Order: sequence, then C-alpha cells, then structure tokens
Amino acid sequence: MKVEAIITQQIFNCSSARIWEAITKVDEMRQWFFNNIPDFKAEPGFETQFMVDAGERQFMHLWRIIEVEKLKLIKYHWSYEDYTGVGFVTFKIEEKETYTTLIVISEGMGSFEPKVPEFSRESCQGGWNYFIKEQLKSYLATS
Repeated sequence: MKVEAIITQQIFNCSSARIWEAITKVDEMRQWFFNNIPDFKAEPGFETQFMVDAGERQFMHLWRIIEVEKLKLIKYHWSYEDYTGVGFVTFKIEEKETYTTLIVISEGMGSFEPKVPEFSRESCQGGWNYFIKEQLKSYLATS
C-alpha cells in the first residue's frame, strides 16, 4: 500500500553544525532520541540495532545509513527484526541567516504490517513530533 511520506519540521535558533552534532553524535542522540543506541556513525553502510520496549511489544530496530551529506542530510534504511516492511528516514538540515530548519521525512510506513498499532500513520507522526518538536527542541535549548 502506498502511503504518503510523514514530514515533521522544526525551526531551531542554532547553526546547522549544532543540529548535525545532535543528530549524529551517539552521546547526544542518547539524550533526546533513543537512550540505548549502542553506536552510531554518520557514514554510508554503518549499521546498528537496538531494542525498544513499546509496552505490549518490543521492537528490534535495525538501522543502516545509506546517504550522508555532512551538515545537510542523513538518510537511514529503517526496519524491524521479525516484522515485514522497510522504511526510510531522512534528516534534512536547511540553514538560513537567523535560524535552521530540521526536516524529517519518514517514507515506507505502508510496507509495514497494518495490524501493528505502532506502525500506524498516527503513531509514526506522533513519534516524530515527540522526538523532534519536544525532545530535540528541549535538548538543544538546554545544551
């Protein structure tokens, strides 16, 4: 099933370099994204995996970095062990004179099992709003 991409964007009062650090340095990612990411490198081909407990279900996240443009873009191949489907998540940074916009594009949600509530469009949009508009925004404001 073809599902329109989920796009989440947030304006930050910091440089693209500061946002890049927050979204690519594992110690920083653990502060606002997933606290159990074992390792991370902003390099094509880098792979990592980690478990996320969603209450009723646990999801082994499988990430592979497929594209990197330093300070501008990083794209993940995103899947889950024991579930069909493949997603792609792109973090795109656009710096202006007085602010920087982070745009997160999540594609491929329609390829995941529709009966799993965590794979619904609403759940995905809510998750990205939480991570970007709340967690990352708060982290960058206080770090």
